[in-house]
Amino acid sequence: MIKEWQMEFPRLVISVHGGIQNFKLPSKLLQLFSKGLVKAAETTGAWILTEGINTGISQHVGNALKFHASQYLRKIYAIGISPWGIIENQKELIGKDVVCLYQTLGNPLSKLSTLNSMHSHFILVDDGTVGKYGSEMKLRRSLEKYLSLQKIHTRMGQGVPLVGLVVEGGPNEILTVWEYVRDTPAVPVVICEGTGRAADLLAFTYKHTEKILLKIKNSFSFGQKQSHHLFKILMECMEHRDSVSILISWYLLINPILFSVTELLLILRYCLINMIKRRK
Repeated sequence: MIKEWQMEFPRLVISVHGGIQNFKLPSKLLQLFSKGLVKAAETTGAWILTEGINTGISQHVGNALKFHASQYLRKIYAIGISPWGIIENQKELIGKDVVCLYQTLGNPLSKLSTLNSMHSHFILVDDGTVGKYGSEMKLRRSLEKYLSLQKIHTRMGQGVPLVGLVVEGGPNEILTVWEYVRDTPAVPVVICEGTGRAADLLAFTYKHTEKILLKIKNSFSFGQKQSHHLFKILMECMEHRDSVSILISWYLLINPILFSVTELLLILRYCLINMIKRRK
Protein backbone atom coordinates (compact mmCIF):
# COMPACT_ATOMS: atom_id res chain seq x y z
CA MET A 1 0.00 0.00 0.00
CA ILE A 2 2.79 2.36 0.88
CA LYS A 3 4.73 1.36 -2.24
CA GLU A 4 1.89 1.06 -4.76
CA TRP A 5 -0.31 3.91 -3.54
CA GLN A 6 2.46 6.15 -2.16
CA MET A 7 0.70 6.35 1.20
CA GLU A 8 2.43 7.81 4.23
CA PHE A 9 3.29 5.27 6.93
CA PRO A 10 0.60 5.41 9.66
CA ARG A 11 1.38 6.58 13.18
CA LEU A 12 -1.97 5.25 14.38
CA VAL A 13 -4.71 3.00 12.97
CA ILE A 14 -8.34 3.84 13.85
CA SER A 15 -10.64 0.97 12.92
CA VAL A 16 -14.22 2.24 12.89
CA HIS A 17 -17.03 -0.29 13.35
CA GLY A 18 -20.78 0.23 13.29
CA GLY A 19 -24.04 -0.48 11.51
CA ILE A 20 -23.99 -0.96 7.75
CA GLN A 21 -27.57 0.31 7.40
CA ASN A 22 -28.32 4.02 7.61
CA PHE A 23 -28.88 5.38 11.11
CA LYS A 24 -29.20 8.84 12.60
CA LEU A 25 -26.99 10.24 15.34
CA PRO A 26 -28.00 12.97 17.81
CA SER A 27 -26.62 16.28 16.53
CA LYS A 28 -24.26 16.84 19.47
CA LEU A 29 -22.91 13.29 19.26
CA LEU A 30 -22.52 13.61 15.50
CA GLN A 31 -20.46 16.77 15.91
CA LEU A 32 -18.36 15.21 18.65
CA PHE A 33 -17.72 12.07 16.62
CA SER A 34 -17.00 13.86 13.34
CA LYS A 35 -14.70 16.57 14.67
CA GLY A 36 -12.94 14.20 17.08
CA LEU A 37 -12.24 11.58 14.41
CA VAL A 38 -10.90 14.10 11.89
CA LYS A 39 -8.76 15.90 14.47
CA ALA A 40 -7.29 12.60 15.70
CA ALA A 41 -6.39 11.58 12.14
CA GLU A 42 -4.96 14.97 11.18
CA THR A 43 -2.83 15.44 14.28
CA THR A 44 -1.45 11.90 14.51
CA GLY A 45 -1.18 10.83 10.88
CA ALA A 46 -3.64 7.98 11.43
CA TRP A 47 -5.16 5.66 8.90
CA ILE A 48 -8.95 5.22 9.23
CA LEU A 49 -10.40 1.83 8.33
CA THR A 50 -14.11 1.29 7.54
CA GLU A 51 -16.35 -0.86 5.30
CA GLY A 52 -16.09 1.96 2.74
CA ILE A 53 -19.71 1.82 1.59
CA ASN A 54 -22.08 4.75 1.18
CA THR A 55 -24.40 3.81 4.05
CA GLY A 56 -24.22 3.43 7.82
CA ILE A 57 -21.07 4.20 9.75
CA SER A 58 -18.91 4.45 6.62
CA GLN A 59 -21.14 7.23 5.33
CA HIS A 60 -20.85 9.05 8.67
CA VAL A 61 -17.06 8.79 8.41
CA GLY A 62 -17.21 10.09 4.84
CA ASN A 63 -19.36 13.05 5.91
CA ALA A 64 -16.93 13.81 8.74
CA LEU A 65 -14.09 13.99 6.24
CA LYS A 66 -16.17 16.05 3.83
CA PHE A 67 -17.25 18.71 6.30
CA HIS A 68 -14.42 18.83 8.85
CA ALA A 69 -11.14 17.87 7.17
CA SER A 70 -8.78 20.81 6.66
CA GLN A 71 -7.20 21.37 3.25
CA TYR A 72 -4.17 22.90 4.96
CA LEU A 73 -3.25 19.99 7.20
CA ARG A 74 -1.95 16.55 6.23
CA LYS A 75 -3.99 14.29 3.99
CA ILE A 76 -6.22 11.82 5.78
CA TYR A 77 -6.08 8.24 4.56
CA ALA A 78 -9.51 6.61 4.87
CA ILE A 79 -9.41 3.04 3.61
CA GLY A 80 -12.60 1.18 2.80
CA ILE A 81 -12.38 -2.62 3.03
CA SER A 82 -15.49 -4.09 1.40
CA PRO A 83 -16.72 -7.39 -0.03
CA TRP A 84 -16.67 -7.28 -3.82
CA GLY A 85 -19.99 -9.11 -3.89
CA ILE A 86 -21.97 -6.28 -2.26
CA ILE A 87 -20.68 -3.46 -4.48
CA GLU A 88 -23.02 -1.90 -7.03
CA ASN A 89 -21.71 -0.81 -10.43
CA GLN A 90 -18.83 -3.28 -10.19
CA LYS A 91 -18.02 -3.21 -13.92
CA GLU A 92 -16.99 0.42 -13.67
CA LEU A 93 -14.17 -0.61 -11.31
CA ILE A 94 -12.60 -3.32 -13.45
CA GLY A 95 -9.29 -2.45 -15.05
CA LYS A 96 -5.56 -2.21 -14.45
CA ASP A 97 -3.70 1.08 -14.23
CA VAL A 98 -6.72 2.96 -15.54
CA VAL A 99 -8.81 5.85 -14.24
CA CYS A 100 -12.39 4.72 -13.59
CA LEU A 101 -15.42 6.99 -13.47
CA TYR A 102 -17.55 5.44 -10.73
CA GLN A 103 -21.23 6.24 -10.20
CA THR A 104 -21.86 6.60 -6.45
CA LEU A 105 -25.63 6.99 -6.87
CA GLY A 106 -27.11 3.55 -6.41
CA ASN A 107 -30.46 2.04 -7.26
CA PRO A 108 -32.77 2.59 -4.24
CA LEU A 109 -34.38 -0.82 -4.89
CA SER A 110 -31.06 -2.66 -5.02
CA LYS A 111 -29.70 -4.65 -2.09
CA LEU A 112 -26.15 -3.79 -3.18
CA SER A 113 -24.17 -0.78 -1.96
CA THR A 114 -22.11 1.91 -3.63
CA LEU A 115 -18.70 3.04 -2.40
CA ASN A 116 -18.32 6.22 -0.39
CA SER A 117 -16.47 8.81 -2.48
CA MET A 118 -14.80 10.50 0.52
CA HIS A 119 -12.59 7.48 1.21
CA SER A 120 -9.13 7.79 -0.28
CA HIS A 121 -8.48 4.09 -0.98
CA PHE A 122 -10.40 0.82 -1.26
CA ILE A 123 -9.58 -2.85 -0.84
CA LEU A 124 -12.30 -5.05 -2.35
CA VAL A 125 -12.39 -8.65 -1.16
CA ASP A 126 -13.79 -11.28 -3.54
CA ASP A 127 -14.57 -14.75 -2.16
CA GLY A 128 -17.21 -15.54 -4.78
CA THR A 129 -20.24 -14.63 -2.66
CA VAL A 130 -22.84 -12.07 -3.72
CA GLY A 131 -24.76 -9.76 -1.40
CA LYS A 132 -23.05 -11.04 1.75
CA TYR A 133 -20.81 -9.32 4.28
CA GLY A 134 -18.16 -11.08 6.33
CA SER A 135 -15.47 -12.04 3.84
CA GLU A 136 -13.75 -8.70 4.34
CA MET A 137 -13.33 -9.03 8.11
CA LYS A 138 -10.60 -11.69 8.00
CA LEU A 139 -8.48 -9.56 5.68
CA ARG A 140 -9.21 -6.43 7.70
CA ARG A 141 -8.09 -8.06 10.95
CA SER A 142 -4.98 -9.44 9.21
CA LEU A 143 -4.13 -5.96 7.94
CA GLU A 144 -4.69 -4.45 11.40
CA LYS A 145 -2.47 -7.11 12.96
CA TYR A 146 0.24 -6.61 10.37
CA LEU A 147 0.25 -2.82 10.81
CA SER A 148 0.38 -3.15 14.61
CA LEU A 149 3.59 -5.19 14.27
CA GLN A 150 5.35 -2.58 12.13
CA LYS A 151 7.78 -0.32 14.00
CA ILE A 152 7.13 3.41 13.95
CA HIS A 153 10.85 4.01 14.54
CA THR A 154 13.55 1.45 13.80
CA ARG A 155 15.31 2.23 17.09
CA MET A 156 12.15 1.76 19.14
CA GLY A 157 10.28 -1.46 19.77
CA GLN A 158 6.83 0.12 19.65
CA GLY A 159 4.53 -0.93 16.83
CA VAL A 160 1.81 1.14 15.21
CA PRO A 161 -0.97 1.65 17.80
CA LEU A 162 -4.36 0.24 16.84
CA VAL A 163 -7.62 1.40 18.40
CA GLY A 164 -11.18 0.22 17.71
CA LEU A 165 -14.04 2.72 17.58
CA VAL A 166 -17.64 1.45 17.88
CA VAL A 167 -20.62 3.57 16.80
CA GLU A 168 -24.10 2.00 16.93
CA GLY A 169 -23.77 -1.45 15.32
CA GLY A 170 -25.22 -4.92 15.70
CA PRO A 171 -24.18 -8.28 17.18
CA ASN A 172 -21.14 -8.47 14.89
CA GLU A 173 -19.71 -5.31 16.46
CA ILE A 174 -19.98 -6.90 19.92
CA LEU A 175 -18.15 -9.95 18.56
CA THR A 176 -15.46 -7.65 17.15
CA VAL A 177 -14.98 -5.99 20.55
CA TRP A 178 -14.74 -9.45 22.13
CA GLU A 179 -12.00 -10.39 19.66
CA TYR A 180 -10.16 -7.10 20.23
CA VAL A 181 -10.03 -7.32 24.02
CA ARG A 182 -9.02 -10.99 23.93
CA ASP A 183 -6.16 -10.36 21.51
CA THR A 184 -2.52 -10.38 22.64
CA PRO A 185 -1.82 -7.60 23.33
CA ALA A 186 -5.40 -6.43 23.84
CA VAL A 187 -6.64 -3.79 21.39
CA PRO A 188 -8.10 -0.73 23.14
CA VAL A 189 -11.70 0.03 22.17
CA VAL A 190 -13.63 3.30 22.39
CA ILE A 191 -17.41 2.96 22.65
CA CYS A 192 -19.57 5.89 21.52
CA GLU A 193 -22.39 5.78 24.07
CA GLY A 194 -25.73 7.23 22.98
CA THR A 195 -25.36 6.13 19.35
CA GLY A 196 -27.68 3.13 19.78
CA ARG A 197 -27.83 -0.66 19.67
CA ALA A 198 -24.47 -2.44 20.17
CA ALA A 199 -22.59 0.66 21.37
CA ASP A 200 -25.22 1.44 24.01
CA LEU A 201 -25.40 -2.18 25.13
CA LEU A 202 -21.62 -2.32 25.53
CA ALA A 203 -21.63 0.97 27.46
CA PHE A 204 -24.49 -0.24 29.70
CA THR A 205 -22.64 -3.49 30.46
CA TYR A 206 -19.39 -1.63 31.15
CA LYS A 207 -21.03 0.80 33.59
CA HIS A 208 -22.97 -1.86 35.48
CA THR A 209 -19.92 -4.11 35.65
CA GLU A 210 -18.06 -1.28 37.36
CA LYS A 211 -20.94 -0.82 39.81
CA ILE A 212 -21.08 -4.54 40.63
CA LEU A 213 -17.32 -4.74 41.15
CA LEU A 214 -17.46 -1.71 43.46
CA LYS A 215 -20.34 -3.25 45.43
CA ILE A 216 -18.39 -6.52 45.82
CA LYS A 217 -15.32 -4.62 46.99
CA ASN A 218 -17.29 -2.56 49.54
CA SER A 219 -19.41 -5.49 50.76
CA PHE A 220 -16.53 -7.84 51.48
CA SER A 221 -13.48 -5.53 51.68
CA PHE A 222 -12.00 -7.45 48.73
CA GLY A 223 -9.07 -6.43 46.60
CA GLN A 224 -9.25 -6.19 42.82
CA LYS A 225 -8.32 -9.83 42.14
CA GLN A 226 -10.81 -11.23 44.66
CA SER A 227 -13.55 -8.90 43.39
CA HIS A 228 -13.07 -10.01 39.78
CA HIS A 229 -13.10 -13.67 40.82
CA LEU A 230 -16.37 -13.28 42.72
CA PHE A 231 -17.83 -11.25 39.85
CA LYS A 232 -17.23 -14.20 37.49
CA ILE A 233 -18.98 -16.52 39.96
CA LEU A 234 -21.94 -14.12 40.14
CA MET A 235 -22.18 -14.03 36.35
CA GLU A 236 -22.16 -17.82 36.23
CA CYS A 237 -24.99 -17.84 38.80
CA MET A 238 -26.98 -15.53 36.52
CA GLU A 239 -26.54 -17.95 33.63
CA HIS A 240 -28.88 -20.17 35.66
CA ARG A 241 -31.27 -17.40 36.67
CA ASP A 242 -34.29 -19.68 36.12
CA SER A 243 -33.26 -21.37 39.36
CA VAL A 244 -33.21 -18.06 41.26
CA SER A 245 -36.15 -16.03 42.53
CA ILE A 246 -36.15 -12.71 44.42
CA LEU A 247 -39.15 -12.50 46.74
CA ILE A 248 -38.27 -12.27 50.42
CA SER A 249 -37.01 -8.68 50.48
CA TRP A 250 -40.21 -7.05 49.25
CA TYR A 251 -42.40 -9.42 51.32
CA LEU A 252 -40.64 -8.37 54.52
CA LEU A 253 -41.19 -4.71 53.68
CA ILE A 254 -44.92 -5.30 53.20
CA ASN A 255 -45.45 -7.58 56.21
CA PRO A 256 -42.49 -7.38 58.64
CA ILE A 257 -44.45 -8.16 61.86
CA LEU A 258 -46.47 -11.17 60.70
CA PHE A 259 -43.51 -12.84 59.00
CA SER A 260 -43.08 -16.40 60.28
CA VAL A 261 -41.46 -19.70 59.41
CA THR A 262 -44.76 -20.89 57.94
CA GLU A 263 -44.93 -17.89 55.67
CA LEU A 264 -41.32 -18.44 54.64
CA LEU A 265 -42.21 -22.00 53.62
CA LEU A 266 -45.15 -20.69 51.59
CA ILE A 267 -42.82 -18.24 49.84
CA LEU A 268 -40.33 -21.01 49.09
CA ARG A 269 -43.14 -23.18 47.73
CA TYR A 270 -44.25 -20.31 45.50
CA CYS A 271 -40.69 -19.87 44.22
CA LEU A 272 -40.37 -23.56 43.39
CA ILE A 273 -43.68 -23.63 41.50
CA ASN A 274 -42.66 -20.49 39.62
CA MET A 275 -39.30 -21.95 38.60
CA ILE A 276 -40.91 -25.21 37.43
CA LYS A 277 -43.32 -23.22 35.24
CA ARG A 278 -40.43 -21.20 33.74
CA ARG A 279 -38.53 -24.38 32.83
CA LYS A 280 -41.46 -25.94 30.97
